[in-house]
Amino acid sequence: MQSARASIRIEPAVKSQAGLVLYFIRQLAEYEKLLDKVEADKARIEESLFGDKPCAEVLIAYLGDQPAGLAIFFPTYSTFLARPGIYLEDLFVEPKFRGFGIGKALLMHLAKLTRQRGGARLEWSVLNWNEPAIQFYKKLGANAKDAWTMYCVTGENLEKLAQTL
Repeated sequence: MQSARASIRIEPAVKSQAGLVLYFIRQLAEYEKLLDKVEADKARIEESLFGDKPCAEVLIAYLGDQPAGLAIFFPTYSTFLARPGIYLEDLFVEPKFRGFGIGKALLMHLAKLTRQRGGARLEWSVLNWNEPAIQFYKKLGANAKDAWTMYCVTGENLEKLAQTL
């Protein structure tokens, strides 16, 4: 791994960076072979992440002055722990910037933020086929929640479920 920790900087994203956030989201979706699922556009990003009621927060990682990656996250709550936490929705580092410690720096930043906010856990999901990410997370001490399967309802099925009562 190349050492560039001194030149890594992490800052909260601002509304004027909505286009950059969208760029990173599209790059992540392309890597995950899910680009056809992206409905996000700049206006939606501006409203959902930087509007009156932001749904999540965004961190931008820089290597020197160049935007190199991002983390999108939001608060969670653990009923068993009776404490808050953070759910990392997306973590992405541009391929040309990988190997400099940017992903680790973003996770360290989120871990500190979780603790500062009184949180008890930082959690995220990873695609089963993404072995490089899985190994990276394991090296950092993350454990898979193998006993749990994540479920999701979207689109037409969400509409149907919302009308059931």
